[in-house]
Amino acid sequence: MRYVKKRWGQILPCGAVFAAFHLYFFFFIQNRKVDFLLYLDVLLLVPGLGWLVWDYVRFQKARKTMEELLGQQEIICRVVEDFENQDVAEHDVRVLERQMGRQFQENCDLQDYVAKWVHELKIPLSAALLMDERIGDPDLRKDMRGQLEKISQQLGSMLLGCRLQSPLLDLQIRKVFLGECVKSSIHNNRFFLIQGGFRVQADTGELAVYTDPQWLVYILDQLIGNAVKYGKKAPREEEAPPALKIWAEEQDHTVTLWVEDRGQGIQKQDMERIFEKGYTGSNYHNGKYKSTGMGLYMVSQIVQKLGHEIRVESKYGEYTRFLLIF
Repeated sequence: MRYVKKRWGQILPCGAVFAAFHLYFFFFIQNRKVDFLLYLDVLLLVPGLGWLVWDYVRFQKARKTMEELLGQQEIICRVVEDFENQDVAEHDVRVLERQMGRQFQENCDLQDYVAKWVHELKIPLSAALLMDERIGDPDLRKDMRGQLEKISQQLGSMLLGCRLQSPLLDLQIRKVFLGECVKSSIHNNRFFLIQGGFRVQADTGELAVYTDPQWLVYILDQLIGNAVKYGKKAPREEEAPPALKIWAEEQDHTVTLWVEDRGQGIQKQDMERIFEKGYTGSNYHNGKYKSTGMGLYMVSQIVQKLGHEIRVESKYGEYTRFLLIF
């Protein structure tokens, strides 16, 4: 459409001159010979039509090139030749690059500040955990320990979340035995698992994967934390199924780690949205659960950066099962 408007702006004046010449020829020239006029028309129209065809082919080729460039992650004004107002586009790009550079530096400074603040806060927190052991009242000691453990978990999540948002995310990919990461995560959540009376069954064998162990432990912390929050402890009978079950399988060069809880489950309408940022679910708005909707979102982002895959299966009221695929 833009091509047609541009060319009509050139063709119309030429057409007006062409028509005016013919009117002048027919009405004001005596002893005129129409053959001469037709010959002159051929001399003018054939090259003109040829130029239009050549120009249209060149336009289609340029448009195809532009569509290819639009599908790439490049600054087009620095690639396309004869770009209109290229100096203006270059100026705007340089201004935006400076603004993004300043914003990037501000974000880095903020992340450094948050990281230092978390590390500084962990010192008095560790002291508070030690002092908690000296409280004589067992109920008060247990309640205080629970709150301190929650603070410790939230600080750890804040620190790792800050690292995740950094454009300089440092991933240490190496061969890791799944059993070691599972044990670390269970140890991190041992207080809440014990207080909730959860029976845990973990069996990953000797399977190993290539991943970042610190981030994998964080992922497992989030999944186990959700199991504690929304799950239910199993009966004490030995034959009863465990409230939390973790196992791994290998098939066709693919390792799958399963984390299953026998808890509340996820409603069908929530299954497609549980990894969305800030989504808390349709059945968690009654005030019973204090959810921010960030845990599984962070998990999905980390899994994507690690190059793994996460899926979820659930039957509402019976179980929730997360699959980590390596």
